[in-house]
Parts: sequence; structure tokens; C-alpha cells
Amino acid sequence: MTVPLALMALALLAAGLAPRVLSRCSWPDREPVLALWVWQCVVGAVLLCCLLAMALSGAAAFAAVRTHVFAGAPDGVVRAYTSGTYGPWAGALCVLLACGGAWTGAMLLREIRDARARRRKRRAELRERAPRLPGEAAASGDRLVVLEDERPDAWWLPGTPPQLVITTSALRRLKGRQLDAVVEHEQGHARARHDWLLHCSSALAAGFSRVPVFASFRDQVHRLVELAADDVASRRYGRLTIALALVELNEERGVFGPCPTPVAMVPQRVHRLLAPAPRLSVSRRLRMTAVASLVPVVPVLVAFAPGLSALR
Repeated sequence: MTVPLALMALALLAAGLAPRVLSRCSWPDREPVLALWVWQCVVGAVLLCCLLAMALSGAAAFAAVRTHVFAGAPDGVVRAYTSGTYGPWAGALCVLLACGGAWTGAMLLREIRDARARRRKRRAELRERAPRLPGEAAASGDRLVVLEDERPDAWWLPGTPPQLVITTSALRRLKGRQLDAVVEHEQGHARARHDWLLHCSSALAAGFSRVPVFASFRDQVHRLVELAADDVASRRYGRLTIALALVELNEERGVFGPCPTPVAMVPQRVHRLLAPAPRLSVSRRLRMTAVASLVPVVPVLVAFAPGLSALR
């Protein structure tokens, strides 16, 4: 089997197998940050397989691509990749993968454009609902906006500068350190740049909705970033504090009733905080991090194997 086909087979295997394996594991809820890293490594490996397969199949089919891909490489290395029987499928595979790459870029640009439009709209709404008082100077460091609203809510609005928005109802309902825990939760999202992770996962899922790994990546990222931010807040203010804050903010939204609303993940988050499972040992976390980091290396080794063999 030629290298591009081997890379595509590896990508299909990872794209189909990884979601099934990770969905059956219980440890991601205990280690959401590690789970996010594993997902990113798997998705990165799939994308890297496609990129390398595109480059090698293009080099086999088109002389112009071959010149750029193997610029400065010894003749033996070039022959190792181009002397095999590729057939007409090499050019077709290269074009197909190039179109997939262009589509991915277009989906990511669309996601970024839509996110910026949503941010501009929400900032305009904030300016309308919370206008500056006469004589109040605009300050670039404004990071907190308080809205008059009967619905308890709090969220972090990305941008420059990022802003924490909280309603007056939330200020009335949250007691003591609960407000600090909610602020820490939202700041955990901001520090980890979860918005970019959400944008990338949404773009891949929108562009390739039938690819299991991308759809699962989007769904799991939306869940895991909330668990990770909960852990950030609980380490500083305690699990009970952030659990009570979640109840205060969401108890009137129907999430704890017999017919939960779409934000019904809140009960699971509260239960996880009140009855936490033990974390993985440090040594096991390190081993899993190292193994996950090696996953994107596999397609690189597959792609470079013929060239390394030719240099012997």
C-alpha cells in the first residue's frame, strides 16, 4: 500500500474508532483538562494524516508540487516516494483533500465571522441596557458589566477587552463566596481560551457533520470546558460553593425538573461536584498525556518511513 493510502486508512481508523473508545471511558469526567488534550491530539492526528496524504499524492501526480515538497531532498528519497505505481487516483486524491482543506478553512472563517458578529451584537445590547452615566469616562480596563434583569445569569464575553456580565438578580441570589466562585468559573474559561477551542470544534463539525470524530469533538468540547471551569472554581472556593451557585443560577430554568430544558447538563455538573470521583494518579495522568502527545507523531512516522529507509 502506498504511503498516501496508508495515511488515509490511518485517518479513517482514528476518526471512526476514537469517538467510540473515548465515549466508553469514565475518566474524562474526572480529568476534563486531560480529556480535552486527548481529543485535540486525536483530531490533530486526523488532520495531519489528511495534510500529509495530500502533499505526497500531489507530489506523485504533479511535478510542480513535487518540486516544492522534495526541495533539497536527495534523489534516492524522491524516488522512494514517486517510483511506485500510483495511477490516476493520486491526482484525484490530492485535489479531493485540497478541496477538503479549503472547505475546512472556509468553515473556520465563517465561524470566526459569526462569532464576531454575535459579540458585536451582544456588546451593542450591553451598551444599550447598561449605558454610561453622563460624564463617565470610557476606560479600556472595564471588565465588569452589571445588568438590571430579573433572570439570574452570568457570562464571560470574549473580546478586547473581555468583560464579565452579571445580572442584578444573580447578585441578589448568590451568597458569600458563591459569587466569587462564579467569577472564577468564567475567568477559567477566559484564561484557557475555551472560546477558540469551541470555534474550531464547531467549524469542523459544521463542515464535516458525517465524520464521527468531528461531531463528537464538538459535543465533548462543549461539555468538558464547563467541567474544567467548574474544577478551576472548586479548587479555590470548594465544590459545595460552586455547586450551590449553579443551583441558584439555574433552579428557575427547569433544569432540575422531570422535563429538563436543553441546559440539562447542569444537574450532572452539580452531582459531579457534590459526589466527586477520585482523580487519576499523577503518574497515570503523565503517562496518558505522553501517550496522547505521541498520537500526532504516528502519521509523521508513516509519512517519513520511506524517506528514512532510502537514506540508509
